[in-house]
Amino acid sequence: MTGAPAPDPTLPEYLRRLLAAGQDLPLRHRMPRPTATARRSAVLILFGEGPRGADVLLIEKSAHLRTHAGQPAFPGGGADPGDDYPVGTALREAEEEAGIDPDGVRVLATLPELFLGPSDNLVVPVVGWWDDPREVTVGDPREVARVARVPLADLADPANRFRIRHPSGYVGPAFGVAGMVVWGFTGGLLDAILEAAGLARPWDVTDVRALPPLGARRPQLPGTLDPVDDEDAAAPTVADPAPDGPPARTVPPR
Repeated sequence: MTGAPAPDPTLPEYLRRLLAAGQDLPLRHRMPRPTATARRSAVLILFGEGPRGADVLLIEKSAHLRTHAGQPAFPGGGADPGDDYPVGTALREAEEEAGIDPDGVRVLATLPELFLGPSDNLVVPVVGWWDDPREVTVGDPREVARVARVPLADLADPANRFRIRHPSGYVGPAFGVAGMVVWGFTGGLLDAILEAAGLARPWDVTDVRALPPLGARRPQLPGTLDPVDDEDAAAPTVADPAPDGPPARTVPPR
C-alpha cells in the first residue's frame, strides 16, 4: 500500500486486513480516469474503539452548502498551499470540520487516489487510528451539521444496507446508519472498505430506493424512502454494476 509500513500487529485484525488489501481497493475498478485539471483532495478515514466496539468517523455536511448539501461524508477537502498533502490536508480538514486533534491520530496509510468526475477532484483516502478517542464535536457549523462515530457492526448489518438511485441514473451502495442515509462516493468507499476488511455480510442488493429528500433521517428506514424533493444536483460517478450471478439473500424487515 502506498505510504504504509508493515501493519502493526497490535492493530485490530479487520484493520490489518484493510491495510494489506488497500492497494487494490475494490472501488478503484469502478472509477473514471482523472482529468488534467483535477483538484487534489484528501479525506480522513478515522477508526477507533468506541462504546459499541470498532467505529469510523463520519460527518454530515451543512444543508446550506452550495454543493453536497446535507450529505454524509468522511471529513476532508481540497489541499491548501503549504499542506503536507495528502496527510496534512486530511488532518487539517478533520480538525476544522470535526474538532479532531491531529496529534491524537496515528496515520496508518494512504490509499490509492480516487477520481470524482462531477466535482473534478482527485481524492486520497488517509487511514488513521484513534489511540485515545475523544467526544466528537462540530468544528465549523457553517460546513458541518453533525459528527458521528458509526459502529462498523451497524455498517455491516444487512438490515441497514440498500442501494440508492439518483435521478441521473446513478445506482450505488447506501447505508441507513446514525440517523443518516450514507450514499454516493462515501457509500461506495465504505462498501469497498467493508469488503477489504473482511467485514462484509450478504445483503439484499435488489433493494433499490430513490434518493431521499435533503435531510431525510433514519426513522424512514428500512422501508421505502420518500420521493426526491431536493437532491444534490451533482450525482457521483461511482456506480454499482448490476450484480452478477444469483442475487444475495433477501433481508426481511425487522
